[in-house]
Amino acid sequence: MKTSTAVWIIIVVLIIVGGVWYFHSGGSSTVTSSNTATPVVTAVSPITGTTMGGDTVTITGTGFTGATAVNFGSVPASSFIFSSDTSITATSPVESAGPVDVTVATPNGTSAIGSQDQFMYNEPATTTATTTSADQ
Repeated sequence: MKTSTAVWIIIVVLIIVGGVWYFHSGGSSTVTSSNTATPVVTAVSPITGTTMGGDTVTITGTGFTGATAVNFGSVPASSFIFSSDTSITATSPVESAGPVDVTVATPNGTSAIGSQDQFMYNEPATTTATTTSADQ
C-alpha cells in the first residue's frame, strides 16, 4: 500500500504602508485596508498663529492615512503634508482673529471637533516708531 503526502504552501503577504495594513493572500488579487476609522485630532502645535496665515502647524492624532483635506474652521489649509497615520504638517490659511477647530478629512470621514483641536488666530503684533527732534 502506497501513501501520498500532500504539502500545501500558503503565501500570505502583509504590507504595512503609512500605518495601514494591506493583506494579500496567494491566489486573490483583492486588497483590503485595515484603516477604516474616522480620523481623530488629539493635538495641534503650536496652538496660536497670526491672522495673516502662513504658520506651520503640526497636527497629531490617528487615522490620517488617505487625508483629503485639512481645515482651519471652514477654511482649507493653504497646504498640508501627510507625514504618517498619526501626523500631518499644515500651513494655516488667512483667517479672522479668534479660535477655530482644526479638522482632518479622509475617505472614512472628518474628525470630530473638540478642545484638543483648537487653534487661536491672533492679530499680528504691530510696532510704532516715534522720532523726536531736539530743540536748538
